[in-house]
Amino acid sequence: MKQKLKKIGLVCTTILLVGILATAILFFTINQNAKDLTYSTLDRLPDAHTVIVLGASVKSNGNLSVMLRDRVESALFLYNEGKVKRFLLSGDNGTPHYNEPQAMKRYLIERGVPEDHIYLDYAGFDTYDSIYRSKAVFEVNSAIIVTQEFHLPRALYIASKLDLDYLGYTGDKRIYAQQEYNSKREFLANIKAYLELAFSKQPTYLGSKIPVEGPPQSSYEKT
Repeated sequence: MKQKLKKIGLVCTTILLVGILATAILFFTINQNAKDLTYSTLDRLPDAHTVIVLGASVKSNGNLSVMLRDRVESALFLYNEGKVKRFLLSGDNGTPHYNEPQAMKRYLIERGVPEDHIYLDYAGFDTYDSIYRSKAVFEVNSAIIVTQEFHLPRALYIASKLDLDYLGYTGDKRIYAQQEYNSKREFLANIKAYLELAFSKQPTYLGSKIPVEGPPQSSYEKT
């Protein structure tokens, strides 16, 4: 009996170690992939037609969380500097009372961005959905993604695996309250992204085409 338990323990330990090693290798691969695609200053950052802002939490009063505000401010900086011409704001609008894209849009309009320069993706429920839909629905083949540094490698990894010519611009403007937690969370999030790509997962919603480089977005329906 003791011998059997020993074998079971050895198998479990081996599986655990292999899982940890595979996760570490995936993390390293994803971060290496992002190295030459990530920019934190305007130096050498190529121009792009579209900047994609990935959503984050919005407060109950409709104001942007600190992390999301920094992303939107960073994208606005690129726009004001002439690096990009249009915004694609992708986030969660899973319920009538919670709307990340509209909150981001309102913030930009209050700062002088014309409404017809802003496109909204209401079904960017996670990073994979946002990146997948940016091509499948909004027909964006090349773009600059703006999010925090911890998040960019995964977003760029997904984009590269979907054959998209996307670069990343870091939206960090401070040390965030949950920065350590967010960085550790990426280990599990990377596995999720890998599996989504491996199984060619479809996003929660697709819907009609809304080309960012075409006529201004006027309406959107989840289908």
